Amino acid sequence: MDTRFFSRQNTSPTPQSKSPSPSVRFRDNDSFDRVIDAVRAGNSVIVLGEAGTGKGEFAVALHEEMSNEFQSAIATYKGSIKKFFIAIAMQLGCPTENDEGKPMTVDALKEEILVNSNENTLLIFPEAKRLTTSIRYWLEDMISAGARVVCFAVANPGKDIFLDMLEIELELPSDRHIREVMEAEAQRVGLQISKSRLAELQPLAGRNPMLARKIIKNEKLGIKQDKPEHTQYVVIMPIIIAALMAFGIVRFVGMGTGNKGLYITGGVCLVAGMALKQLGSVKGARKRLGQ
Repeated sequence: MDTRFFSRQNTSPTPQSKSPSPSVRFRDNDSFDRVIDAVRAGNSVIVLGEAGTGKGEFAVALHEEMSNEFQSAIATYKGSIKKFFIAIAMQLGCPTENDEGKPMTVDALKEEILVNSNENTLLIFPEAKRLTTSIRYWLEDMISAGARVVCFAVANPGKDIFLDMLEIELELPSDRHIREVMEAEAQRVGLQISKSRLAELQPLAGRNPMLARKIIKNEKLGIKQDKPEHTQYVVIMPIIIAALMAFGIVRFVGMGTGNKGLYITGGVCLVAGMALKQLGSVKGARKRLGQ
């Protein structure tokens, strides 16, 4: 089986061979239980979580946990749509060659997987944002055939197949887990670090495993880190566009009623808002990762 299309955590061996399997680590996680219950009830799900909180590990754990109940496949689209569908077909036990022994085309692979899918089929995609339009249209047919689909994303794309999916928020890891991640990363990079220094660094990571590993790497390299600077943007472009339209309406009302005050105010605000938008002065609200 070609495992190159599994999540990133599955692409390289880990030095700690005795570490527990992903499904064991997530077994006491409420979000994990909710996703499993939703899938068993026949639903497709989109799991939301900020960058670096372990969505890839969660996806692998889900695949491991559900593989005994479902025909399960996990894949990440990495630019080659044919390799993407071959990976899915191989995991589901579908042929990838025609009767003449030649590799199937992409359309033939899609049809073969669809024909062999039913309510016992589970597809898991750790990177929902990478799914192309053609893949999403195919997934609509898969869902109609009874297959369950679980996608992972930072934010719900809010279109086509994602509109009908149940939305489940991925819980942030506990402080204890973050500390364990930092200790494991320190051991991996060969960093001798005291408990007190670890306690000083932990608040910089918040509850984000990715940042926890990065902080340990910075400590290893001697890079100064005094405060958490990690942020992510929340898109507020729809609000900006709505405000500009409102200013345009005010301008037209002023024009229609002969009120120069409204006409001038609406025009000035509209132009000023468009100028700020173009200059990039309005960048949206921000929040720290892991907080």
